[in-house]
Amino acid sequence: MRAVLDIVLIVLDLYVWLLIASAILSWLIAFNVVNTRNQFVSAVADFLYRITEPVLAPIRRMLPNLGGLDISPIILILIIMLIQRVISYYIYPNVF
Repeated sequence: MRAVLDIVLIVLDLYVWLLIASAILSWLIAFNVVNTRNQFVSAVADFLYRITEPVLAPIRRMLPNLGGLDISPIILILIIMLIQRVISYYIYPNVF
């Protein structure tokens, strides 16, 4: 059972890194640093969008309109950190 919890923690860590990569890529696209006509950039952006958007969309709906500022990745990272702490402090020690 601890192996399953370790895998869950690793997947949550990986998802945090995907969220960070998605945010950075969106900034690079918004400031025209990278060209979305490039196939590789387009494929990476599409992959990151498809991975992160299903989780970020409900958070965006609950947040008030902050203009052009999107803090939903930060909120999701904080939620993931909370889940990781609950797993490592409360669930992991009680599993045989």
